[in-house]
Amino acid sequence: METGRAQFPFPYQPYNIQEQFMQALYSALDQGKVGIFESPTGTGKSLSLICGALSWLTDYEEKRRQEAASLLQEGEASLSTAAAQSTSTSSSSAEPDWITDFVQKKAERDLVSKLKEEELKRKKREERLELIRNNVQLKYAMKRKSCEDDEAFKLLQLSKEEKTETQGDEEDTDLVVAEYESDDESKTRSRLYTFGCSQIYYCSRTHSQLAQFVHEVQKSPFSKDISLVTLGSRQNLCVNEEVRNLGSIQRINDRCMEMQKNKHEKQHQEEGVKRKRGPAKSVCPYNKASALQQMRDDVLGTVHDIEQLLKLGRETHSCPYYSTRLAVPAAQLVVLPYQMLLHEATRRAAGVQLKGQVVIIDEAHNLSDTLSCIHSAELTGAQLCRAHSQLTQYADRYKSRLKAKNLMYIKQILFVIEGLVRVLGGKVGQNPQSQTTQTGTEMLTINNFLFKAQIDNINLFKVLQRYFEKSMISRKLVGFVEKYAGTGVNLHTQSSSNKENRRTEGLNRYLQTLQSNQTSAPADQQGSAEEEKVLSASPMMQVEGFFMALTNSNTDGRVVVHRQVTLSESSVKFLLLNPAVHFAQVLKECRAVIIAGGTMQPVSDFKQELLFSAGVGEERITEFSCGHVIPPENILPLVLCSGPSGQELDFTFQNRDSPRMMDETGRILSNICNVVPGGVVCFFPSYEYSRRIISHWEASGALARLANKKKIFQEPKKANQVEQVLSEFSRCIQRCAVDSGGLTGALLFSVVGGKMSEGINFSDDLGRCVVMVGMPYPNIKSPELQEKMAYLDKHLPHSGGRSPGQALIENLCMKAVNQSIGRAIRHRGDYSSMVLCDRRYSRPATLSKLPTWIKDRTSTHTTFGPAFAALRKFFLEKKQKQM
Repeated sequence: METGRAQFPFPYQPYNIQEQFMQALYSALDQGKVGIFESPTGTGKSLSLICGALSWLTDYEEKRRQEAASLLQEGEASLSTAAAQSTSTSSSSAEPDWITDFVQKKAERDLVSKLKEEELKRKKREERLELIRNNVQLKYAMKRKSCEDDEAFKLLQLSKEEKTETQGDEEDTDLVVAEYESDDESKTRSRLYTFGCSQIYYCSRTHSQLAQFVHEVQKSPFSKDISLVTLGSRQNLCVNEEVRNLGSIQRINDRCMEMQKNKHEKQHQEEGVKRKRGPAKSVCPYNKASALQQMRDDVLGTVHDIEQLLKLGRETHSCPYYSTRLAVPAAQLVVLPYQMLLHEATRRAAGVQLKGQVVIIDEAHNLSDTLSCIHSAELTGAQLCRAHSQLTQYADRYKSRLKAKNLMYIKQILFVIEGLVRVLGGKVGQNPQSQTTQTGTEMLTINNFLFKAQIDNINLFKVLQRYFEKSMISRKLVGFVEKYAGTGVNLHTQSSSNKENRRTEGLNRYLQTLQSNQTSAPADQQGSAEEEKVLSASPMMQVEGFFMALTNSNTDGRVVVHRQVTLSESSVKFLLLNPAVHFAQVLKECRAVIIAGGTMQPVSDFKQELLFSAGVGEERITEFSCGHVIPPENILPLVLCSGPSGQELDFTFQNRDSPRMMDETGRILSNICNVVPGGVVCFFPSYEYSRRIISHWEASGALARLANKKKIFQEPKKANQVEQVLSEFSRCIQRCAVDSGGLTGALLFSVVGGKMSEGINFSDDLGRCVVMVGMPYPNIKSPELQEKMAYLDKHLPHSGGRSPGQALIENLCMKAVNQSIGRAIRHRGDYSSMVLCDRRYSRPATLSKLPTWIKDRTSTHTTFGPAFAALRKFFLEKKQKQM
């Protein structure tokens, strides 16, 4: 196969670096490589990904068609030749080799049959998509495929649950788990109807980034020919206002699943299946099969983003969530969030099949951390006690209606929860807020943790994978709690037995205490109490996730036990140390994987921690890094080793709190604000240091002097306030550009790794200068980080005289720096300066971890004078060019 292409369809004349990017991407996909691609923000990375990848997909599909046709012709010719040879051989040979002839002819016939079948599938798929795009005879096309489509639709619904014979409380039938069947007793073999097409899965971090990518596809030359599907969560795609208004993701999911089950049961009743009559159950009006199929075809026919999907769903009265999942098998380009692709269970539930396909992971600079977070889990003592209380009362209420196997597994779950609470130093059945524990942190392997909790005799694989998944006990418990909590009804089963009443009395007292604590909370804590209530509505979901985490290999993770003053505040956390174990499956199944980002440096940890550890050889890995489209004179990166008064800039933990260092930092900012127009963004290494240094400036008067030149803004504490602060910051800079008053712009104090260090564009006047105060190294005393370093030192090779653990610390720091300083340059005509305030930035090893387009233009200054002169000259020249 060819591994390159001379020209690529593009909506305008591409930059040279875009052509290089597309050629390298095309080659990586064609050769089945794992590619690490770096293209700075503002260089048209998204369009390069789209046009390069879809050009390869178009060529690959054409080659497959040509190869299939060629093989088909060869197969038919071979059959004719074999038949002729067989005739002549049989008449002349003394010993006929009829067995060999039979096997040969059968193999050739099978090959031809297979090729014909694949060709027929391809033609049917192309004809179907063409009908959809042109909106011609849709009903006729749907009728021919109705049986297969109905089957695909049914497979996306909730699995059927057998109802047990009830003894009263008929209205609670939905809350009782059905008779549990093991995998040996009942195996479901089902497959989604697939068209057998080649697919590209594109994933990014947030829904807004996915929407931006879809908009780029709509602007590309492929917008009319590509079938694209955008996947999202129920919270993002639901159009049923009754469900959307529930607020939390968990409640939306549970309500949606319940309505799907009600619909499934209603269909059975209409088909004549005998069931006990009960009260009418609500069914989602947006989930009719014909409407879903119609919307599926609309989705495949035209490129839609999430907002357009919602609008289409409301217009056609159909569910975008299920329609998009129905469309996945026929889509050529599937757009979805990180978590949906990187988590196996979620991937399976969404109908994503990676075998032989292409995956593009964009904004992948934090891929290792993302994988670790997705597969880690944490439980507090309060959640554990609440889960135990709810499950105990659930079992008490329905014990006469639960089968023996259900009761057995519920008791095992309760036993495991009790063990987890014991590890934290508490007891179940009592208020966790009143139970004191011996404070401290303990790091354990999975096996040692199971031994310490005395639950090593429980088969977590069987309990988790067979019971939690089949019985859906966590979801049943959600319905049970929502139905009875706050209604005044006791959550335990009423009984005349004093012994039973005494046994549940403590649990009820605990529930009443929780309720009274929430109602008596002061007004300023009502919001946090409501948030806690939503997050902890079903702690069993978190328990289930923690059980899943404990099934990892003993060497791949650790369990961190944090004992605080009270049991309620104490927690137990599973920490995944080896993200490669979960990424390996993606790498193994896919034809090619592209890991892309605006700032991928340093890439050594990607290769060592994710690729080599997952079994990927060096020969399969390819790297591509391009420069920026901005002219060299539009960027001025400076490393400052000392301030205006000659004070050496050493923001190590021991020195950064000194008054002299804080005063010198204030003088540096004051000088910068004197010569830099528009916006200045100053990043501090942590929230705590930001608070301390700003308080010091307030006391010394340095903050007031800064405010005389720039209006000061600070990064807000709440995420929902970020947009407001940015709007005010932008308006202030715009006003100052028009008004020639005392203020020359605005100064924004932010934090590395905070709400404004990623995903925010400080383009043009919003970010004419980015100042980095110190180096944002992570907390080396963190038990989790220490364990991660120890794991890497043990399992990865040492290089360059540094251990893998030390390299991890430096890489985490420089990744955060690169993300922050890259906020300023956003397009070809933009210009900005970057001031790195710390002598440690001058070290060659540190400079080498900057993005190439910044590193090549960085100058280091041991004294402040020349650096300030270069800064002033830079902006004077820009001002003269604009005049």
